[in-house]
Amino acid sequence: MKAGSEDGQAPRGELRTLKDVARVAGVSAATVSRSLANSDLIPLATRERIQQIASEGGFSVNPAGRMLRTRQSHTVALVLPLGHETQQHLYDPFFMAMLAYLADNVSRRHYDLLLRRVEATEKDWLKQIVEATRVDGLLVIGQSDQGEVLQRFGESYKPLVVWGQWQDGQTYLTVGADNVVGGRLAAEHLVARGRKRLAFFGNIDVPEFEARYAGFRDALPNDIREQHIHVPIHLTSEDSYLAAVRFLQINPSIDGVFAASDVVAMSVIRAAVACGISVPDGLSVVGFDDVPLASQCNPPLTTIRQDLEQGAALMCDLLFNRMRGDFGGQSSRLEPTLVFRGSS
Repeated sequence: MKAGSEDGQAPRGELRTLKDVARVAGVSAATVSRSLANSDLIPLATRERIQQIASEGGFSVNPAGRMLRTRQSHTVALVLPLGHETQQHLYDPFFMAMLAYLADNVSRRHYDLLLRRVEATEKDWLKQIVEATRVDGLLVIGQSDQGEVLQRFGESYKPLVVWGQWQDGQTYLTVGADNVVGGRLAAEHLVARGRKRLAFFGNIDVPEFEARYAGFRDALPNDIREQHIHVPIHLTSEDSYLAAVRFLQINPSIDGVFAASDVVAMSVIRAAVACGISVPDGLSVVGFDDVPLASQCNPPLTTIRQDLEQGAALMCDLLFNRMRGDFGGQSSRLEPTLVFRGSS
């Protein structure tokens, strides 16, 4: 039966263009294009009918051709800038959790995800990614030490959403925990546990860690604040472990640690064991993130939980709204909570 017959069916190989499919379906070419892209703008029943007609008629979309016509690649880039931590890897538990949640949200919208790990050495690295890959939008995990690059790029490029610390006057949207509140929760918990010689382990050149440290420090009673110690430390597991061993050997009287991330906190627990210090009897340890591994270490890690699943959903909602031209969204700060486990 020929394309365009009464029942709307067409033999394989006869529908060669969007217009052919549109003629058979009795709709516009634009409706066919959106239906084949599975756009929510088209009712589900219409989408399914058009997709069936296209399939039975042997029609398939040329991705390169669609991109040329629509100026869309149906691809979102997920970028991990590592200006401050070039040795950090994608298998970091925090990155893996965020990647999983973001990938789920992007794929549910029938978009592809392009993963880029960037050791930022050039000031236009974000622009280079967009121009080289023709992505429709950017998700960035962490500001690292690239705040100026993000601020400058955000002035002209709007489909950009960053997981990170909100700051006054920023040109791009952020989603992230209220890190100051998280730091305060950690301080209050350690003090309530009777800990008096405290240390913060983290690199405060990173905006998120700087805010966590500020909340922690400012919540300490004056006498404890005056003698607390800040320990700049790398985020990788082995580097943080070795640094923690050295620190605990020199400072055996420390009885409480707030770590800028769960990975660092778990390294501190390992270091305490190596130094013969009991956790939590001799040393209370609090992390930040609540990655899946936090509840499985020994002892299970007390941590400040930021809802990564909710954060990933918010990031994608904001990004896809901006990709559609809706710029009304605002940055979002999630309320952190203390998860009390065996390490404190």
